[in-house]
Amino acid sequence: MDMHVIVRSATTLLTVYGLKLIGAVVILIVGWTLSSWANRAMLRLSGRASRLDPTLSLFLASVSRWAILGFTIIAVLSQFGVETTSLIAVLGAASIAVGLAMQGTLSHFASGVMLLIFRPFRIGDDIEVASSIGTVRAISLFATELAMADNVQLYLPNGMVWGAAIKNFSAHKTRRVDLSVNVGYGNRLDAVLAMIRDTIAADPRPLPQPEPQVVAGALGDMAVQIIIRVWVRSADYLVFRYDLVERLKQRFDDEGVQIALAEHRLHNPPAV
Repeated sequence: MDMHVIVRSATTLLTVYGLKLIGAVVILIVGWTLSSWANRAMLRLSGRASRLDPTLSLFLASVSRWAILGFTIIAVLSQFGVETTSLIAVLGAASIAVGLAMQGTLSHFASGVMLLIFRPFRIGDDIEVASSIGTVRAISLFATELAMADNVQLYLPNGMVWGAAIKNFSAHKTRRVDLSVNVGYGNRLDAVLAMIRDTIAADPRPLPQPEPQVVAGALGDMAVQIIIRVWVRSADYLVFRYDLVERLKQRFDDEGVQIALAEHRLHNPPAV
């Protein structure tokens, strides 16, 4: 082959593909730089938002970075004449196939994103969800970790958590303690009510507002139902409830108040 032809061919290749190669390298550098900048910027913005969970911050930063890198790769391929429209169609079809195969996992992932965005509970909150009560220890994109009252570790898939009713016992600063006790008709009602009010007033934990309520709720066949409602700080709820039951029993014993055992019942059993 003539040397001139070889040189001319090489020059043509370098001219055509060399410029494309340089353009591809430039696009890669720019895309990589932009992805890193977007990642850091998203982390900084998330850090300033006090209500945004750290897990969600990392997720958003990662998504922004990989989205830019994906567009960068497509732009690089287009530099070399690759038909990106067909490539995108193939990737879309593959994504649908993978999505169908991983439908359950993606459902937990989507639920995790919703939990991190809407924040029905935070780490450290006491919650009841999916018939389980515990303290939230971690919230990931696929599962929520609870510590049960006996310190047993429980992992719940986020699909179960987001799709169930959630009771957050730590959402508000105050909670109401509800008790109901039935006393026999042989007791003086006004004296029993005064005794219960005195017992509550002797404890510093009940809040002055709303005022504690101690009222006769109903007249049964064998007893009078007394309803007790006391507002306390959420952190004091469980201990105060136990203490109140114990002190009332002691006062009833000391004063000779007869509890109608057959009808005695407690409303709203204590939760963490």
